[in-house]
Amino acid sequence: MTATRPNVLILGGGAGGTMTANALRRRIDADVTVIDKSRTHSYQPAYYLIPFDYMDLDEQQRNTRDLLHKEVEFVHDEVVGIDPDEQTVAGEADSYEYDILISAVGNNRRPDAIPGMLEGWNRTDSVYPFYHASAARALGDAVDEFDGGRFLVTVPDTPIKCGGAPLKLTMLMEEYLRKRGVREDAEIVMTKPGSEVFGTGPKAPYQERIEEIWEDRDITFVPDFTVSEVDYENQTVHSEEGDSLEYDLYAPVPPQYGHEFVVENSPLTDGGEYVSVDDNTLQHETYSNVFALGDNADVPTSRTASAARKQSHVVVDNVERFLEDRPLAPEYDGYTACPILTEKGKAMIAEFDYEDSISAPVVSRLNWILDINVIPSLDWNVWMRGYDPVP
Repeated sequence: MTATRPNVLILGGGAGGTMTANALRRRIDADVTVIDKSRTHSYQPAYYLIPFDYMDLDEQQRNTRDLLHKEVEFVHDEVVGIDPDEQTVAGEADSYEYDILISAVGNNRRPDAIPGMLEGWNRTDSVYPFYHASAARALGDAVDEFDGGRFLVTVPDTPIKCGGAPLKLTMLMEEYLRKRGVREDAEIVMTKPGSEVFGTGPKAPYQERIEEIWEDRDITFVPDFTVSEVDYENQTVHSEEGDSLEYDLYAPVPPQYGHEFVVENSPLTDGGEYVSVDDNTLQHETYSNVFALGDNADVPTSRTASAARKQSHVVVDNVERFLEDRPLAPEYDGYTACPILTEKGKAMIAEFDYEDSISAPVVSRLNWILDINVIPSLDWNVWMRGYDPVP
């Protein structure tokens, strides 16, 4: 490290990167820089709400620079490589040195990884990979025009952002069609590569409640279905297991991977897709001055904004400890939370860590209000600013 103020370089201006940058700048005497190829910060939990007009996309976007502390430098550049031995990051426009590197670049949503998925999105009006903002917005028109047939949601065999999002979209669509009076003419289907609609272990209580809701509302879950191809001309999805499903309206979750500059142009992943860090300290397993959080951290928990928020506390604390040559604190316990909206006005909070479920699987109006009205305001005005009264 340098003898002067340490240079902390944060890759990514999303949720994890922004809140960490702001909290670090207030906490330690350091030069903090954020690099991102996008100037726009989006509240991604809005994407599955946009098709039903429960949130407006334009209201859930901000200028990245405006969210950062005035003493945090923002660099608009695309990262192409990381050399932790030389402590440098290569961008399209320049090269950047660091004393501390924090990787918060998220993951790479790739509808092109499934033959026919991207083409179906670009060439038809029946395929909408809703994890992309533009597809979520366009899906709204398709939902309004849908008056019967099969609505299909598929989940890939890769780790994804917010594993509850496809379930939420599925249930909100079922209710939306009921209110429009066309539910009897529609079939609602969701598939996953595994056998559980949500999960086992700490997720089990929420899994059981979701199964009850889906049985009561005649929502079909197809397990052991790994998407291999989208035949958009014949509106059919094929699986690696040899099965096929036709659709009239298709909302796939695209496969998600680590960014190429992390996977191919850095040694940080240890042969995987995401940055190899200790599950509890979030420090890199080889390079002690490298930390990671959010969707690009290779830790065994669900990738959500709430997980990134908790991880941010740990990273900020441990960066300070590292700079002061103190032992790092193994504070991150896998905490994550996912509000599961079951219908308009009702939701369940799935809250758990590496070992246990935390919240009860209760569906209530209060949980809806928290997710739709309270959490977005907290996110923009408190958490993104680096403040958090409940770490």
